[in-house]
Amino acid sequence: MFKLAPAEIRTNVLSGLTVSLALVPEAIAFALVAHVSPLTGLYAAFIVCLITAALGGRPGMISGATGALAVVMVSLVIRHGVEYLFATVVLMGVLQLMFAAFKLGKFIRMVPHSVMLGFVNGLAIVIFMAQFGHFKVTGADGTASWMSGQALYVMLGLTALTMAIIYLLPKLTTAIPSSLAAILIIAGLVTGLGIETKTVGDMGSIAGGLPQFHVPQVPFTLETLYVIFPYALILAAIGLIETLLTLNLVDAITDTRGKPNRESMAQGLANLVGGFFATMGGCAMIGQSMININNGARHRLSGIVAAVFLLGFILFLSRWIEMIPLAALVGLMFVVSEKTFEWGSLQALRKIPRQDAIIVVGVTIITVLTDLAIAVFAGVVFAALVFAWQHAKQIAVAVSTDEAGRKVYALKGSLFFASTANFAALFDPKSDPDHVVIVFRDARVVDHSAIEAIDALASRYQQAGKTLHLRYLSPDCLELLERAKGMVEVSEFEDPHYHIADNKLG
Repeated sequence: MFKLAPAEIRTNVLSGLTVSLALVPEAIAFALVAHVSPLTGLYAAFIVCLITAALGGRPGMISGATGALAVVMVSLVIRHGVEYLFATVVLMGVLQLMFAAFKLGKFIRMVPHSVMLGFVNGLAIVIFMAQFGHFKVTGADGTASWMSGQALYVMLGLTALTMAIIYLLPKLTTAIPSSLAAILIIAGLVTGLGIETKTVGDMGSIAGGLPQFHVPQVPFTLETLYVIFPYALILAAIGLIETLLTLNLVDAITDTRGKPNRESMAQGLANLVGGFFATMGGCAMIGQSMININNGARHRLSGIVAAVFLLGFILFLSRWIEMIPLAALVGLMFVVSEKTFEWGSLQALRKIPRQDAIIVVGVTIITVLTDLAIAVFAGVVFAALVFAWQHAKQIAVAVSTDEAGRKVYALKGSLFFASTANFAALFDPKSDPDHVVIVFRDARVVDHSAIEAIDALASRYQQAGKTLHLRYLSPDCLELLERAKGMVEVSEFEDPHYHIADNKLG
């Protein structure tokens, strides 16, 4: 760890404390969503936060039990039981370690900016909407209903006061993170005045001991693997996508560069260990990461402190933490969602290309309605199709006649599956002279569809009784061409050397 100045240590320690307080209700809530005990979520938050903070590739980013994973876990727990969940988390960690071993984290850099905007805005809305669950009360029959009357007004008032403190306190002092000050002030106010309102303790007890080593009690058979592997694969993918996109976001905010493969390794190790300590695993948490970054924390110390404080709450301070009003934490998460949402993107929608605007809005809506993995996958696929369509339209030709009276087509652009139709339409074998030259100096043949298009064009000229000359094709093209192979004019010194995406070349 780098040597930190006293001011940096104070900032990271206080921010870590704030994050740990925000982790408690989130971990409990996500544990309840997954139909496991609150301590299962709290232990997951502790282990995942500690290991990723100490070993991960993005100092300042916070990981823990998350809702994106919980909504997938619930069906597994209901159908097969909690022990199968622990085994799944172990396998999830192994898959993520394999992802890191093959150094696949770099591909997250290929996610378009429009998808990133949709991801950020979608999660901001999800964080905002998730807080409304705290405005419900559970009746004697187990049904949840909205608060009303004085209880609702108190909850709203304390939430608004929390937000006001977070926004206004930095204008007076920055000696203590405004989010931490807001939690402490609201807790003191509620306790001192005896105000009746929902607290962390109403969600479930957080008292417990040290997490215990636990081998998942499942049959070690192929049948078990058939059950847990699909869940583990989905959880590993969702966890990595959310983590690496959050890493990209923190990179942009801090103007630094994280290490995706190292972060993937740390997350895989955290889930592998977490599965053997009877936890629900986890991944990066954009809300808590934004709390940490907005507080000025930039080092591993903040995440480590958050994990240690969280364990301390479980072991020694559960009674006091359970007294914290939920309104204070709801207000904090409302502020986080407001600061996370890219408000500038709303104005940018009018200025950016229509297809990018569609991606931003689409990914945002899909994130809210379904889950992050589906939203990002859909956004990337749409962006790739748009990219292919735009490049398909960019293939062009300049026509001239050389000194020998031959018609010369000078191609420019990329020839691939999406542009083959436009390529074929550029030529007119019936009316062309007996000798035609196609120059590929400023063009690039990309895939097997392009090779087939060249062969098909050669057949058209042969059927018309014309002679076709192909210049400046790479050796890969020559190897793959069939009907047009004899039409290629080879120049060892001038022909380009690039590779084609084709299985025939191994």
